[in-house]
Amino acid sequence: MDENILGIIAGFLTSVSMIPQLVKVIREKNVEDISLVMLLVLISGLSLWVWYGIKKDEMPIILSNGFAVLVNISLLICYFIYNKK
Repeated sequence: MDENILGIIAGFLTSVSMIPQLVKVIREKNVEDISLVMLLVLISGLSLWVWYGIKKDEMPIILSNGFAVLVNISLLICYFIYNKK
């Protein structure tokens, strides 16, 4: 299997892993069990992966982590919208 295809598949699977959490938060409008620190650390790490991918010109890294950044930023926005504290 071509290593770029392998990278894209792996990146796709890890990137979509947070979508069920995002859907659940949007449906229930509840973020009590979401850690703000975890989201901030995750978004920071994913953003660094995107930067790394750009520096190395590795499209699978850029695309998969870029998508994951967007999903997790959406979750972060929901956190601030639905946080009842």
